[in-house]
Amino acid sequence: MNGMSGSSSAAPAPSPSAFFQHRHRHHGGMMHMTFFWGKNTEVLFDGWPGTSLTMYWVCLAAIFAFSALSEWISRCGVMKAGPASFGGGIVQTVAYTVRAGLSYLIMLAVMSFNGGVFLAAMAGFGLGFMIFGSRAFKDTAGNHTHTDVQSHC
Repeated sequence: MNGMSGSSSAAPAPSPSAFFQHRHRHHGGMMHMTFFWGKNTEVLFDGWPGTSLTMYWVCLAAIFAFSALSEWISRCGVMKAGPASFGGGIVQTVAYTVRAGLSYLIMLAVMSFNGGVFLAAMAGFGLGFMIFGSRAFKDTAGNHTHTDVQSHC
């Protein structure tokens, strides 16, 4: 039937494990799907932070700082409602977009399943909230109610 015989010239479909075998050859190991501890990991970029303990600590510090910065942007006065203006709307949109981008980068970093990266992100979010969002550093004296939000920007 039109040149179709019992044999096919198309290559067989790769097995599901072919991807992992390729990653094993290319990256030196399979991607972790459970939490693990150790400095030998990849976070966000190929080969970063690598196997250097110093670069691992830089990675943890960056994740911590990005998490705290995300909390600051969330609670900053720029994100609060104000009088309608086009310029104010642009600034608010840029701040929102930066915060969303940071949040997604932090999420992707945590998806490395490295325990230290996870703890650094949670510590950054926690400290950021404590400083910029909780009552710990707010002036509650005077006529302020507990629902008032004081800007730390």
